[in-house]
Amino acid sequence: MAINQKQLRKERRQKRVRAKIIGTSQAPRLSVFRSANHIYAQLIDDAQAKTLISVSDSALSQKGNKISLAQALGKLIGEKARAKKIKKIVFDRGSYQYHGRVKALAEGAREAGLEF
Repeated sequence: MAINQKQLRKERRQKRVRAKIIGTSQAPRLSVFRSANHIYAQLIDDAQAKTLISVSDSALSQKGNKISLAQALGKLIGEKARAKKIKKIVFDRGSYQYHGRVKALAEGAREAGLEF
């Protein structure tokens, strides 16, 4: 019972955040998924329902703690976005709080030149 309630609360938070965020081809949505061991990020064009770029920390060759990997992942997605001439994005934290790995990924993307 508790697991179902926890899942429902997470889904409500996610819907509340995504109701305010829409990605377009000019400013795609940077969606973050965080598991216990890994972190994933995607640039999504909601108008065409297409994933433009997707990266995960398993694609990185470096080792380190989870926060440094998240920041490196943000830099990687920023570089890939700049290669596709994407400069402006909308950040979608999903149901996660904006701290820790999620914040590090966002800061890494900003360092790579993406504007939120």
